[in-house]
Amino acid sequence: MTKKKDRKNGDRPKKMKRKEYESELARLEIELVKLHGWIKHKGLKVAVLFEGRDSAGKGGAIKRISYWLSPRVARVVALPTPTDKYKVAMVFPAICVLSTIGR
Repeated sequence: MTKKKDRKNGDRPKKMKRKEYESELARLEIELVKLHGWIKHKGLKVAVLFEGRDSAGKGGAIKRISYWLSPRVARVVALPTPTDKYKVAMVFPAICVLSTIGR
């Protein structure tokens, strides 16, 4: 991977070369398939939440991740936009749940 420059000075990290990017992407996709097999073997369940604006590029990331996974065990579900009342009601419980993960 490319080394990141010091961001305190406002410098951006160097852009990866296409060949390097494709190589790293292939390596990560192999690791994803291994992880998928391990999760299935152990009988575990995993939920991945992509949150952000409609034009944030989530669709491309979701397609790229789910492409290599078996549709029998991996599901992609699009949730409707929550109402303002529901947004307020779900923020605190979500913070409580996410803060306990990994403890």
